[in-house]
Amino acid sequence: MAPPGSRRWAYVRVMAGTILGGVLGFYVMHRVETSYKARLARMEERLRRYEAHMLAKAKEAQQLKDEAQRDDKAQLLPDS
Repeated sequence: MAPPGSRRWAYVRVMAGTILGGVLGFYVMHRVETSYKARLARMEERLRRYEAHMLAKAKEAQQLKDEAQRDDKAQLLPDS
């Protein structure tokens, strides 16, 4: 049987390992979460810029289409 001091030292090591492992696990998960949120924010910003760009392109295309239709109508109608 192990001496009483040795058993006490084993308990201390187990408790210290458990506490330190919990702290390390919490720190790692905190870092993962913050990096994920930062990456998500960057992705959302890129999406907003892309959507604004696509809306501007659609608006420009619609304006060009409207101008072409006006030109076609102007050519069809005789000047009075």
